[in-house]
Amino acid sequence: MTGIEVGLLSVVAILVLIYAGMYVPVALGLVSFSAVWYLRGGLEAPVYLVTLAASNSLEDYVFGVIPLFVVMGLVVSHAGMGRDIYQVANQLLRKIRGGLGVATVAANAAFAAITGVSIASASVFTRVAVPEMMRFGYSPRFAVGVVAGSSVLGMLIPPSVMLIIYAIITEQSVAALFKAGIIPGIILSLAYIIAIVIMATFFKKYVGGQDKKDIEAAALENFSKRQLASKTAPLVILVLLVLGGIYGGVFTPTEAGAVGALGALIIAVLKRKLDRSVLWDVLVEAGHIVASILMLIVAATMYSRMLGISGLPSELGEWISSTNIGLYGILTIYVVILIILGTMLDTTSIILIMVPLFVPVLAPYNIDLVWFGIVTIVGAEIGLLTPPLGISCYVIKSSLQDDRISLYDIFAGAFPFAVIMLLVLILLIAYPGLSLLLV
Repeated sequence: MTGIEVGLLSVVAILVLIYAGMYVPVALGLVSFSAVWYLRGGLEAPVYLVTLAASNSLEDYVFGVIPLFVVMGLVVSHAGMGRDIYQVANQLLRKIRGGLGVATVAANAAFAAITGVSIASASVFTRVAVPEMMRFGYSPRFAVGVVAGSSVLGMLIPPSVMLIIYAIITEQSVAALFKAGIIPGIILSLAYIIAIVIMATFFKKYVGGQDKKDIEAAALENFSKRQLASKTAPLVILVLLVLGGIYGGVFTPTEAGAVGALGALIIAVLKRKLDRSVLWDVLVEAGHIVASILMLIVAATMYSRMLGISGLPSELGEWISSTNIGLYGILTIYVVILIILGTMLDTTSIILIMVPLFVPVLAPYNIDLVWFGIVTIVGAEIGLLTPPLGISCYVIKSSLQDDRISLYDIFAGAFPFAVIMLLVLILLIAYPGLSLLLV
């Protein structure tokens, strides 16, 4: 077989192995190793590929930011800050139509600014927001749909682990990608809020929660200004420490991760939410998450180098150029593939597989790779809400433990928000300046 044929076969083999249940890093590494072995006719080249990928991809100083932000997010979650910010948003927004749904989106957006992990947001707000919304008469399907939809904000609003991973594999500035994620994150949040208000106005039966007695009951749970300040202050402090430090040039992203993790630990201790056993659980969970991410990056580095050896990206670029479909035609194909893969793979895997394949194809168009990163993240995140994988939906189901709400209800509730994400993605593609305004 030619190198091009090997490259094409490798892509198919990876998808088949992953869909069959093989762990993603193992599938990427195994296929990449085998392909290079075949192309080079010996074991020396693939063995060198493994060592090169493991050393070059992980020795970068910027990798230190991944475990630090993961630790910060987990500590914040254990400290109950998700519940605090939801209660504040609830009090401020509950009197408008669909108020608890709007509060969930607003709280999730704020929570995303200190966690950066969608799964953490889905887990926290499933336990916090869904029972509260159902208590005040909102339909179960709407309640879980709002949580599922707003949980994806964690991958877009900085600091985002996905933006960090994209920055590493494309050699872009982490700070620039963080800045680029702010306005798209705000746009997506506002789009969700507008959609919730419209649904609450014109589809009252689907949304629920509109009875006057429910609003009056919620009004009995007022917090004083001092209580609101005490619940809001920790979030504001962490956001100022992390994002303010990065954008103000005080810290590098890695240093900001260390400061944020330390700040989260201090806040958790002051709130008396962190003891020795909780800290151990946080560190063990962080170790599992970081190890899986780093294994993915090593395997994806092998895959990227294997594609370069096969010549598939350059051949694919020449073929697409000959079709004269233009930049937006290529992006349409790219987004469609992202959404299809999102029904099977997690966001990290999609980014690590697709970005090395398409960046060389788009090179002749001189696109801004920071903007392309935002497009990639939003496109891949749609998959978190779509079957059969829909990771956020499965996290919600496992966290909820309520037999009244089926997995079908969660996917059905999340569907309108997946459509909204697609519309926002089209907007970001049509107007790249929205992503680059702050960069």
